[in-house]
Amino acid sequence: MKFHLADTAGLNAITGHGPGHVLVNGVRHDRPLLVGPSLGPLDWEAPGFAGLQAVHFEALLGHDPELVLLGTGARLRFPHPAVTRSLAVARIGIEVMDTPAACRTYNILTGEGRKVVAALLFDPT
Repeated sequence: MKFHLADTAGLNAITGHGPGHVLVNGVRHDRPLLVGPSLGPLDWEAPGFAGLQAVHFEALLGHDPELVLLGTGARLRFPHPAVTRSLAVARIGIEVMDTPAACRTYNILTGEGRKVVAALLFDPT
């Protein structure tokens, strides 16, 4: 699926996605990924949904988001609250959704000028 954003010159946009990958500014990524309007895209050292630990979310604090979108792969899965606790303590919102929904939401929020970081996971192939 292709996406188009209005008024995103100079910002990272998710321009497409498919099973096991996303396109950021037209470049394919198929590993866990962090992306923000002016962040990355960066490989996210998360080993997949089942391996998520608190340290994976603590690493996001340095990017100063107001909101983190966690894309959990092809289906919606919620991490244990202890894993994302560092975000709550820092008063950073987190929204959990499947990765395609996280991609769409990221583009909308980026277009609104929000300080968002998408943390995207893919299902093992």
